[in-house]
Amino acid sequence: MTVPPATRTRGREGAQALAAELSKLVSLPATWLTLGGTLVVNLILATAFTTAGLQGSTGTKSAVDIGLASIGYAQAGFVILGVLAACSEYTGGQIRTTLTAMPRRALQLTAKHLALAIVVFPAAASTAASGVVLTAGVLGGTAAPVTSGHVAGALIGVTAYLALTTLISAAVGALVRRTLAAVVVLLGYLFVAGPLLRDHVPAAKYLPDSAGFAMWFPSARFPSAGDAGAVTPAQGALLLVAWTAVLIAAGVLGYRRWDV
Repeated sequence: MTVPPATRTRGREGAQALAAELSKLVSLPATWLTLGGTLVVNLILATAFTTAGLQGSTGTKSAVDIGLASIGYAQAGFVILGVLAACSEYTGGQIRTTLTAMPRRALQLTAKHLALAIVVFPAAASTAASGVVLTAGVLGGTAAPVTSGHVAGALIGVTAYLALTTLISAAVGALVRRTLAAVVVLLGYLFVAGPLLRDHVPAAKYLPDSAGFAMWFPSARFPSAGDAGAVTPAQGALLLVAWTAVLIAAGVLGYRRWDV
């Protein structure tokens, strides 16, 4: 079957846009500084939680639960990465050069998010695994037994959560177009507004952070895991994917309408 020239051209344009966005992202020093710093911070926090676990202060001896407790704080690094990926080109007006080379804004922003996903998935997996491996090594034989399926499910859930949170952050960054403002809004939501809403508003279980936590952290399934209204890991994943898609679509729509 012969592929129409228009299809070949569009496919080639998409591949070139992805290659360009991926090249920009991996050549940005802030990308590696943020990912490296996040990994280090996660290991420091995992060490602290593991020490607490050895002293019996965590209420659990599960290497998975203790090793992933630091993710609630380390996620800030992935939020910052997403915002930097979206907003870095607005500093100094580099975005004008980008749009001269890639005038199709929807394609350019979509390629940016796809490039970010390619970079962030392995980084998220490494960060998630690092805490669990460290905790399991320190606890040794004192750790509570867990099945390989439980470990794999938790690590997959955390990896997906961090990756999707990064993409959401990039979408918000594209809407706000100011690095500091976007970071303040996102971190303010994750660490202040989100917890307050979870404590007082039952419907908060459908918000991105609550749905994402339910993917891997059993005690964070709001309401409690035994409640018929609790968000299951599968439901949490669907909700977070839906939030990601909606926010990226909003970012693309705003990007097409606004002047740079």
